[in-house]
Amino acid sequence: MATVAFQTLGCKVNYYDTEAIWQVFKSAGYQRVDFEQAADVYVINTCSVTNTGDKKSRQMIRRAVRRNPEAVVAVTGCYAQLAPAEVAAIAGVDLVVGNDRRSQVVHLVEAVRREQHPYQSVGNILKTREFEEMDVPYFEERTRANLKIQDGCNNFCTFCVIPYARGLIRSRKPENIVLQARKLAQAGFREIVLTGIHTGGYGADLDGYRLSHLIEELEQVEELYRMRISSIEASEIDDRLIEVLRQSHKVCRHLHIPLQAGHNQVLRKMNRHYTVEAFAEKLAKLRDALPELAITSDVIVGFPGETDEYFAATEEFVAQQRFSQLHVFPYSPRTGTPAARFDGQVPEDVKEERVQRLLSLSEELTQSYAQTFVGRALEVIPEEPLNLEEGRPGEGPEGQPGYWLVGHTDNYLKVAFPVPETAAQDVLGQVCLVELERAHSCLQIGKWQQRRTQTDAV
Repeated sequence: MATVAFQTLGCKVNYYDTEAIWQVFKSAGYQRVDFEQAADVYVINTCSVTNTGDKKSRQMIRRAVRRNPEAVVAVTGCYAQLAPAEVAAIAGVDLVVGNDRRSQVVHLVEAVRREQHPYQSVGNILKTREFEEMDVPYFEERTRANLKIQDGCNNFCTFCVIPYARGLIRSRKPENIVLQARKLAQAGFREIVLTGIHTGGYGADLDGYRLSHLIEELEQVEELYRMRISSIEASEIDDRLIEVLRQSHKVCRHLHIPLQAGHNQVLRKMNRHYTVEAFAEKLAKLRDALPELAITSDVIVGFPGETDEYFAATEEFVAQQRFSQLHVFPYSPRTGTPAARFDGQVPEDVKEERVQRLLSLSEELTQSYAQTFVGRALEVIPEEPLNLEEGRPGEGPEGQPGYWLVGHTDNYLKVAFPVPETAAQDVLGQVCLVELERAHSCLQIGKWQQRRTQTDAV
């Protein structure tokens, strides 16, 4: 039996795509092995959101070639889409596949093996208008399931190459999403994450059918316990969606809404489609409808032209908006984007200092938000054994007794709690009631009360 190994870099969508590609190989009779093992075929799903992503992708490609020089090495993902000739020129690469042709990977691999010559199958993805349907009925070694609902982005932020790597928005048919959601729920996944390159833009290419309509349909899937929206732009949150979220019994009390900068001048240079005033107004509406909602966000610091005054405005705005967690990134010039050519590039040491300031603020905000839930029983889906730095899997903080698991509440608090070691495998991926005992800046500490059964939780 032929073997295939995968390496995935980058975002959740890439991980979904890799699982989808694996399903195609599996149907063709391949056996999956670890990437560090010798395999007949290596598939590297690359990232290109930064120049560093390109570099890491090249490293993984060369690692596969070294592992088995006789193997077919197939490269897909964003780096392959943006620079197919550059990827094909790497010694040992046999196949380069564009982001709208992944369903053809096995067919192309077989052609390479049969004809013994390399292939490139990469077109102009900006002309692609149809979502590439690739079903994933089950995720191996995962306790949460990603469900891809769309691909592509129409925004063209000045710092980003993603529209050129992924194309314009292409929404998946609602009936296919609902069908896969039902399959995943029936397979035992208690949380499903609706994901995409521009998740909140779902339906922009459909006739009036938007994310709010999709959520209403998914709400009717009896087997589905809870669903999470991976990310959504503030400009895409309208009154109808807010009302749907308010009435939902299954959507998690958590929204990830990228801010990127807290000053209008910087937002304009980024080509973001909102002002800080509009952003704040949207968050106020959400919190009025969903009082305990956790709102996490992304912030880029050190964007060209970001002065000390502009950064201070961002810092103040973040504190005012009480985000429950931040993902903070130093601006990294991406070759080929307008922002890479902007004047006013910020020194690296200044970026790093700003990153650390926002990360410290994020920790304060996380602990403040978590503190409001201390003493309450929350539903946690444990995802894996706790593994503290230089510790053993399942070892608790400060040597506390018990076998420790870690997972997320529906409002995205990361909670660690002890269970009897004999029960650990039974509760992984299941809904557990956990009393939050202590709030911290990152990892919350809880006390396990009980596992909710499938009957209880549905």
